[in-house]
This record gives sequence, C-alpha cells and structure tokens, in this order.
Amino acid sequence: MPTTNKMIKILIADDHAIVREGLKQILADTDDIVVAGDAQNGQEAVQLVRKTEAHVLLLDISMPDRSGLEVLKQVKKEKPGIAILMLSMHREDQYALRSLKAGASGYLNKQSAPAELVNAIRLVVSGKKYITPEVAQAMANQLDTDQEIPPHETLSDREYQTLTMIASGKAVSDIATELVLSVKTISMYRSRLLQKMKLKNNAELTHYAIKNQLVD
Repeated sequence: MPTTNKMIKILIADDHAIVREGLKQILADTDDIVVAGDAQNGQEAVQLVRKTEAHVLLLDISMPDRSGLEVLKQVKKEKPGIAILMLSMHREDQYALRSLKAGASGYLNKQSAPAELVNAIRLVVSGKKYITPEVAQAMANQLDTDQEIPPHETLSDREYQTLTMIASGKAVSDIATELVLSVKTISMYRSRLLQKMKLKNNAELTHYAIKNQLVD
C-alpha cells in the first residue's frame, strides 16, 4: 500500500460521462491522487483493472451491463489487493451492507462533498474501511442477535435491485431497458423475490420497501 508521500492511482467506473469527468476534476485538485483510467460499464471496468496497476477503484453500483456488486466480486477475486469504493445514488444502509460483505472497502453517496471523497480514498488506501454513521448504525442493528433476518436480506443482488426499482415506481419494461436485460428476465426476478418475501403483488412490495426504508 502507498504511503502519504506516494501517488495514489485511481480507476473510475461509471456509465455517466459527466460523473466521470466530475470525479476527475475533484481529484485533479489533489497532489497525491491521480486518475490512471476510467470505464463506462462493468465489462470495461474488469478489463481496466486487469491491465492497469492501481490502488483504488471507484465503482458505480448501477451500470447498464453488469451490476456494480457483480463487478466488485469479480475484481476482488482477480485482484484482492485493490481497494474498492462503491459509488451510488441509493440510500446508504442496504446497498452499503451488501457491498461491504462482498469485499468493498467503503460506500459513498454521489451527493457527498468532494472533501469526503478524497478522505475516503486516503482512508481505504491505508487498509481501513470507510463507513458513514448511517452505515455503522445499520451494521450495529444487524448485530442484534434477537433480530430476525429481514426477508429482503435473503434476495440475490439482482433480485434486490429489481425490488428497489419496482418500489421506486418503475415498470418491468423500464427496468429491463435500464439494466439492458430482457423483460422476461426481469419478470423472473420479480416472481422470485415475491415468492421469497411471501408478497402477492407490486403494491405489497412497494409498501414493504417504504416501511423498511429501502427507497426514499
């Protein structure tokens, strides 16, 4: 791991060009961090990590071809030494816990201040975890041994993603378009998650998601 007097090499993976450029601009103002490359989808991110030596990967959790969680797991399998900071517009607690369990070094909301991003990068490079107070509280709640595992925790990453998108008011066809998957595949995820959670329809699903603060 680099020390404070060495340059920290960063890779950025996000499907929005304006986000990638914004991150580059923020990091350009630091004297110890340099962006060594960027990718616009999951597959590019994996290939970039394979060919580029870097200390940290800034990885968007929602990308068109593969979910950030899938990319996270593959990258950690191939390059366990790289620190991965997940970026997202989603509520922090649920996706953050999934990310940390899958090997991420931290989870950062895209609305965070530039200084927070820089501090998070420097922290994970030192081998530590970047955890916000909200995430710390969610983790503490899970340590309560008297608390049963909530139904949504039994879902796969794709099923959970489908759950939050449906609860946000998106139709199956819209979700399929956004994730670049077939309507049939998204319908399958929907059927599975309803079965696992013992719910009957989208209305019950949405009520559950709001009640458990899985969506804003």
